[in-house]
Amino acid sequence: MNQDQMKQRAAEAALGHLRDGALVGVGTGSTVNFFIDALAGQRQRVAGAVSSSEASTRRLAAHGIPVLDLNDAGELEVYVDGADEATRDLHLVKGGGGALTREKIVAAASRRFVCIVDEKKLVERLGAFPLPVEVIPMARNLVARQLRRFGGDPVWREGVVTDNGNHLLDVRGLSIADPVALEGEINQLAGVVTVGLFARRPADVLLVGTPSGVVTLGRDA
Repeated sequence: MNQDQMKQRAAEAALGHLRDGALVGVGTGSTVNFFIDALAGQRQRVAGAVSSSEASTRRLAAHGIPVLDLNDAGELEVYVDGADEATRDLHLVKGGGGALTREKIVAAASRRFVCIVDEKKLVERLGAFPLPVEVIPMARNLVARQLRRFGGDPVWREGVVTDNGNHLLDVRGLSIADPVALEGEINQLAGVVTVGLFARRPADVLLVGTPSGVVTLGRDA
């Protein structure tokens, strides 16, 4: 079984965590694309979606799923998104697709966060995947200098501008022993919009696609 098939398994399993008639928050990325495509076959089950990126909005709209602004939607029942890395503590690194700020906002607005990954994303410690940090453009070099204090090597993702008009730094070479503390420290740096650590508001459920099926970690395990 290849990686895409494992992603698809996890994505389809997330449909079982939806409540009929509710609004669903939808994240961004290749695994989420499988979820959107699966949701299209059951789109009558949901009242609509709140999207974390322009790319997901386009995909949802193409399937005829109504997309609402979060300001109009209010609190969401569930948020479904992927991750670049995940631990058994349900801490995540996200932002490889550049949508980390909107993803964090939609996650914060949701009662439950269901994270969908393939087994290759499950790690013992976060940090092997470069940690994305969204920054105000004028502060990019300032933030990069400050990030080196944490032991990583920040690299500007040149040519990429987020949906919010900002720049991204990818911090390589980290081994993140305390994700909650590091998330708070980086978020306090002047010029940082947000960091791609989802530890202060982690996933509630982690669905891991494997060749033998889907493993559920978290309260629903």
